[in-house]
Amino acid sequence: MLFDAGGVLTRPVGGRWNPRHDFESVVVRHHPEVDTARFPEAIAAGQRFLDAGETTPVRADYHRAVLVVLGVAEPTPALLTELEAPPSGPVVELYPDVPRTLERLHAAGIRMSVVSDNWAGLEAGLDGLGIAHFFAGFVVSELMGCTKPDPRMYAAGSALIDLPPHECLFVDDDPELVAAAVALGYRGVALVRDGEPPSGAGWVRTLDALATRWAPALPPASGSSSCAAPPSS
Repeated sequence: MLFDAGGVLTRPVGGRWNPRHDFESVVVRHHPEVDTARFPEAIAAGQRFLDAGETTPVRADYHRAVLVVLGVAEPTPALLTELEAPPSGPVVELYPDVPRTLERLHAAGIRMSVVSDNWAGLEAGLDGLGIAHFFAGFVVSELMGCTKPDPRMYAAGSALIDLPPHECLFVDDDPELVAAAVALGYRGVALVRDGEPPSGAGWVRTLDALATRWAPALPPASGSSSCAAPPSS
């Protein structure tokens, strides 16, 4: 099984992926003169910068794209270093169903890898959350030099578990990336925790439901519930 990370395994503390939740306080500490009303505009510019690239940029370049909108055209090394440094508290947390589901799949002998559009350091982050040992390896876009749906991302994930595409199930919260995997010969299922489910694609509401469908001999997890269509074949 190939898992995306954000939106599947982890969610951001504070409800925002980028920039991290303490970004505003760090910037104001270094530049108290910034217009705090412009933070939403700056964060939106940073997201456009991320979306425009074919790979995940280095984090410092992303921060510069946000800071320039705030009038900080030449951020100091001290500011960039603090934005890069480990925060005082956690930045991401696991969804509650993740540890028990990974344990069930691992116990069933299912090999797993992570395929994520993310910055380097993802493996260490998941290790800190106590789940890295479940995975044979990690495919990270910043290190790969490309992002999903580039076929190289999926191929690297299936190579880590030494299985051909048709024997792998790819799980992502973005139905379009699931569809891209299916087009490459993978099985695919979208994890739609909230909102409207995708049309014409396999989907589940919880990882508990995914584990039960993929390893039906396992008993249902306590307290699990779902509404799902079968994974795409």
